[in-house]
Amino acid sequence: MPADLTHDTSPDGSGTAPTADTDPPAEAVTPLLRGIAVLHHLTGARDGTLSLSGLEKATGLARSTVDRVTATLARMSYVRLDGRDVTLAPRLTELGNAYLAALRLPALLSARADALADELDESVSLAVADGDGIRFIHQATRRRAMSLSFRIGDLLPAERTAPGPLFATEWTDADWNHWHTRRAADPHHHTFPAVPPAEHPAPDSDFTHRTAMAATAGWSLDDQLIEPGLVAVSVPVRDPRTGAPACVASIVSHTSRHTADDLRATLLPRLREAVRSMEHTLRTTPPPRPTPPPADLATWTGASKQELGRDFVESLARGLTVLTAFDENRPSLTLTEVAKATGLSRATARRALITHEHAGLVRRRTADHTFTLTPRVLSLGFPPLSRTSLPQIAQPHLTTLADRVHESIALAVLSDSGEEIQYTARASTGRVLSAHIAIGTRLPAHATALGRVLLPEPPAAGYALVDEELEAGLRSLAVPVHDREGHVVAALNVAMHAARRTPEACVTDILPPLRETAARIEADLSTAGRFRPVPLT
Repeated sequence: MPADLTHDTSPDGSGTAPTADTDPPAEAVTPLLRGIAVLHHLTGARDGTLSLSGLEKATGLARSTVDRVTATLARMSYVRLDGRDVTLAPRLTELGNAYLAALRLPALLSARADALADELDESVSLAVADGDGIRFIHQATRRRAMSLSFRIGDLLPAERTAPGPLFATEWTDADWNHWHTRRAADPHHHTFPAVPPAEHPAPDSDFTHRTAMAATAGWSLDDQLIEPGLVAVSVPVRDPRTGAPACVASIVSHTSRHTADDLRATLLPRLREAVRSMEHTLRTTPPPRPTPPPADLATWTGASKQELGRDFVESLARGLTVLTAFDENRPSLTLTEVAKATGLSRATARRALITHEHAGLVRRRTADHTFTLTPRVLSLGFPPLSRTSLPQIAQPHLTTLADRVHESIALAVLSDSGEEIQYTARASTGRVLSAHIAIGTRLPAHATALGRVLLPEPPAAGYALVDEELEAGLRSLAVPVHDREGHVVAALNVAMHAARRTPEACVTDILPPLRETAARIEADLSTAGRFRPVPLT
């Protein structure tokens, strides 16, 4: 049987507020709450980007505080500072990865969801309960003109979804009271930015009736509750130990392909069959093989504090690092185990956990005095970053390298034919004479340094140097970019005029920073691609 499959069903998971409605406890770490608030506002911003002044206005914090918080997050590689703008960075997904790893459901069930999507040519999703909402933990979408736009980590109100009634069958009276209160305060769902506002909210009785039907039938329908044209059918994947829904699997379509009734009649049987396979996986998969627990995860913060002084908020960095102590081998941890994993004192770890509990990111289980992560951890940047492509991941690194070596930089992938390369990202230099090849350009793979490291038989030295073969005067040096499984998925190059450096100088001067840049791209790609495929173009 798989390890802990628990998920948050507490009634405080609605909306997107960074903290609970109540005042924080006296022992809460204020800088940590401020950092969480900044990440929440960035998560809700377009493209995960806000100006420093925009963050100041959104959070109500002093500009000096915003500057210190963002400088600390940048030091953690959780955000990127670009002039006056702050943008979420791929490294931040390690927080959501910690929750998804501890949950284990994506690792165990995503392949079956993907296979079902391929078989039916429809989108398939997996969702967990987050208070009186649902949050997606996996999406297998179809690429169409009218396609599903929900992202991993997006939060939806239970009453406007197909999974919602299935989770609500487990609600207590307190859960229902909280739902009624939230509905009265926000009938149009403005606190759920992942869905369009409800123009004509349905009465509460509609959802209670759908929940009663779901309890009897064992499945649920969404007949254009989110927006016109969107339909879905859902079946619970039950925890083998408790019988409660561990998650809910859904087939999502458009009325141009299926009506809700047609979806139920034609695809529900196949969904039920897939869910039985998923439940078999949960019953029969053994716990993960034990690995040594992490240690001293947060000790690096001391050196950063010494280097940056007051511009580095150590309590914020320590507090966020606490979340990374959880994984598939350690889905629940005691205070002592958290302190040991992070290298923090028990008192410091305790205050961080109290703060996360107040923010809804951690749940305390009084029965065994352990802490677990909640689905709300996904609200820390995961939705916008879950759609990040390799060119978007690579672009800041390309720009930094171009500024460092004062030459043109490019990223390319191999075409489907395997005979051409396609440029997917680039960064230019300010030189009068520089290589300028537009994104999307295709060139013969055999004649380019980029192509030679992408072809089935790459150079044994791990890099390729092409000297004036493609064009007179053009010299290019390229290295491969690997995914988290070690496969070569792209190539990175520096292109320059042959008069500026000899081939030997290219290897001695350019190859080391080029390899360092490829390694940074690979690290971000590995983190961002742990629980979802990263598009290469």
